[in-house]
Amino acid sequence: MKIRQLINNRLDFDLNYGRIHILDWCNSYFHNYPTDTIQILDIGCGSGNDLKNLARTTSHQIKLFGIEIRDQNIEDCKELGITIFPIDIERTEIPLDNLMLDIVIINQVLEHTKEIFFIFSEISRVLKPGGHVIVGVPNLASLHNRLLLLFGQQPTNIEVLGPHVRGFTIGSLKEFIESDGFFKVIDIKGSNFYGLPLPLSKYLSNLFPGSSASLFFLAERTEKRGQFIEVLKTRHFETNYFEGLKERELTLQ
Repeated sequence: MKIRQLINNRLDFDLNYGRIHILDWCNSYFHNYPTDTIQILDIGCGSGNDLKNLARTTSHQIKLFGIEIRDQNIEDCKELGITIFPIDIERTEIPLDNLMLDIVIINQVLEHTKEIFFIFSEISRVLKPGGHVIVGVPNLASLHNRLLLLFGQQPTNIEVLGPHVRGFTIGSLKEFIESDGFFKVIDIKGSNFYGLPLPLSKYLSNLFPGSSASLFFLAERTEKRGQFIEVLKTRHFETNYFEGLKERELTLQ
């Protein structure tokens, strides 16, 4: 189909990853931060591109942490001075102290996971009140996905024979992030329109983020005590979501 061929031939991956939005949001945080040392975690950090960019653009002392499972990416990150945890984010607690981090980045990761409640619970645990989480995901309601659905085709970012198991729109992900008041979304950006010239793609992404290929959310950890996993206690979903090993062990005793 011509629409799908056009998409496959024009994947502007740098735009998909919204690196300029991450850099701008983090630099804004750096500017307003009251002390010299900032601690940042990138979940699914790849070869460390986002963390490397951040370290180059600030005079602050930064401690960089990453979660990654691919061997070559782990080696690349270690060479950049990033402390790496090769863990399963859907089953393993992040090996960092409570309320320790200033910024958490999770970019183009959530669409690969089922256990988003546990993942966000761990983020809520390690992120200090007033700290920021930056979330990037493919947009299920992008213009190209709407066209594909119009012609009875599967959206590109949630292929049945593919790596993604979830789809997100602006409204659905904002509602999830802000569930029960643990986080407050303070900004939303879009990035990339497939098949369009680069300047036009950037312009339309800023004007119509809800139709862009990728979505980016900046959220702040509120003062609310507890962890995000408590969201599951107030709802009854017909899915056996993982709530953490400690709670499961207590249930079995």
